[in-house]
Amino acid sequence: MRAERKHKRQCAACREYRDKEELIRITRDSASGEIKVNQEGKYHGRSVYICKNKECVDKIIRNKKTEALLRREITEKIKEEVYTVLKN
Repeated sequence: MRAERKHKRQCAACREYRDKEELIRITRDSASGEIKVNQEGKYHGRSVYICKNKECVDKIIRNKKTEALLRREITEKIKEEVYTVLKN
């Protein structure tokens, strides 16, 4: 049998590779164009992954590069959702 393979993704802030489950995913939904916190993986589209630590989240939330990567503005609602995921 084949060994189970972990999916690695790179944090947009610190650039470290981590297991997909260890990261917060922010996605621009390809169907609606909205920015959503995508922990369940049910939205498809352009995504940014962030480590679950305050330094990385702060760096990404303040950085306009993230908005350029997603090609949309990150609203206050999304910022609050990211910090809620971080606390849990």
